[in-house]
Amino acid sequence: MPELPEVETVRKGLEKYLVGHKIDRVEVSFRKTLKEGEDSLVGGRIIKVRRFSKVVVIDLDNGYSALMHLKMTGQLLYRGPNLKNPPVFSDKVIGGVPGKHTHVIFHLDRGGKFYFNDYRKFGWIRVVKTAMVEKTPFIEKLGPEPFKDLDEKTFVEILSKDRTPVKLLLMDQEKIGGVGNIYANDALWKAKINPKRTAKSLSGIEKKALFKAVIYVLEKSLETGGSSENAYVTPEGKEGTYQNFFLVYNRKGDSCPRCRKAKIEKIKLGGRGTYVCPVCQK
Repeated sequence: MPELPEVETVRKGLEKYLVGHKIDRVEVSFRKTLKEGEDSLVGGRIIKVRRFSKVVVIDLDNGYSALMHLKMTGQLLYRGPNLKNPPVFSDKVIGGVPGKHTHVIFHLDRGGKFYFNDYRKFGWIRVVKTAMVEKTPFIEKLGPEPFKDLDEKTFVEILSKDRTPVKLLLMDQEKIGGVGNIYANDALWKAKINPKRTAKSLSGIEKKALFKAVIYVLEKSLETGGSSENAYVTPEGKEGTYQNFFLVYNRKGDSCPRCRKAKIEKIKLGGRGTYVCPVCQK
């Protein structure tokens, strides 16, 4: 599932290409993706693109917004006058656009088009009044997130109150917004912390080290355009490259890049694949 760096990269791209466009028509071919409300978007001009954790929010000048969650394989793709000489789509854009995995098309003024692709069909779009965006149940429950309202002090306080395994806490969107499996794995390895330890058991020094590690891996991913290990692509249809810089994620059987004394092991924690060095991470 795209995490904070991927969704922020998408947000930046969409803001660059969509702001100023007017929505002329919304074409829905799969009702599970967008159940209702598209008529409220027609005629609205896009004025802002925001992000709340893993949700993209597109605000219109008519007082309505479209909330979009990519889930596992959702893709938001743009073609139009604001993208000169568009690149060839990555092979991850299966079927191209429009194609059999294109579930919603936003027909924009000046010949622009904005596509929601999703071959696993778990992603969704919800239409709400802009004034109600932050009061929608999903967004209202989100915890503080890095680069916004999660500072070191708040992070330490969150960990100090919780007996959950620290990796699961990092991925709990109601505790900390935006961090998922990839970056939780890499941050814990960088901070030399075993993901099975309870958050509360960490020392003050370890908690601060983990905060710095979380920021480090997220910043590295933002610099490299996110991870395209699975279906994620940018609005241009290009791949990110953070997968070339994984510290420990998806490196089962590799020699630990730090201690070189053990091979990376893969375990299950909370039903998710978890990568750990049995020597480095205590």
